[in-house]
Amino acid sequence: MLLLILTSLWASPCVTSLLPHQDYLEILMDNVVYLQVPHNQNTRVQVPLTCGQSYQDQAVFWKKDGKEVEPALRGSSVSVVVEEMDGGNYTCHSGSDGRVLNHTLVLVKLESDNHRVILEKPPTGGPIHCSAPNYKGAFHCKWKRMRSRSSASVLQVKVQRNRTTIPCTLLADGSGVHCQDSSCPHVEEQHHISITVHIRSHARLEEYSKQFFLRDIVRPDKLQNLRSSEESLFSWDLPDTWAQPCSFYSLEFEVKVVDDDRHCSGEGHTLGSITDERQFKVDLESKGYIFCVRARDKFTSGPWSHWSHCAVPENQMKTC
Repeated sequence: MLLLILTSLWASPCVTSLLPHQDYLEILMDNVVYLQVPHNQNTRVQVPLTCGQSYQDQAVFWKKDGKEVEPALRGSSVSVVVEEMDGGNYTCHSGSDGRVLNHTLVLVKLESDNHRVILEKPPTGGPIHCSAPNYKGAFHCKWKRMRSRSSASVLQVKVQRNRTTIPCTLLADGSGVHCQDSSCPHVEEQHHISITVHIRSHARLEEYSKQFFLRDIVRPDKLQNLRSSEESLFSWDLPDTWAQPCSFYSLEFEVKVVDDDRHCSGEGHTLGSITDERQFKVDLESKGYIFCVRARDKFTSGPWSHWSHCAVPENQMKTC
């Protein structure tokens, strides 16, 4: 299907503030354009559309969001007025049989990022959260829609490092992407990874972006095979996904002992320590407790892994 050609853009006489057309119109992708308008201003923008050169001499009529426009729009080249956030999908149809010939999705994006409403913003960090289990180049970025915008759809995701595109796959539910960076994991990073997400809810378009180094988002998977001996010596193995050799990609471990009615992620603890060793001896009386351990990159002090834990009942030793 041919890309609809937007030949010009001008403000209607009722517009309260007149801006040059290049400040309004942007092409996002094939058949998708958006108007970038100031927040809290009553804007009315007249947008000329054309069905395409192949249909210049044919009888053509237009619909907006599947419904015929009132007053009727006929002809290969027409103008539509987009008032405030009232964009939509404009389709041109054959006058003889009604089949769709072409379409343009016209969206509206507010200039200020302070009025974005589609994605949730957690208490810490931005709307986009990225993580990687190691330095092999694979990473995952995710986001969460507001409940009132649960039907919002992702139109475009761009991920780049130093202007080179990183291949990514959008999850089926549109809640994130899986990406694979081909940069050598043994070379120190010189350039950020950048991700930009364009997502729409009805005719509203919003843009979200994030920059990071891979070393800042590496979060090891949970430690494996946590076990204990009769002498209360706990030991564990590195996750299978952690990069080798261990001497190059060193981990440090946080050890915590909490009461048996508490969780590893809680604030209070009986014993806490940071160690480079993959074992730890607990010297406590027979009181029941939970042994907790997690890992992170020793040299970047990045995010901690999820906790691995072992419950030790009172007056007995339980193999984890």
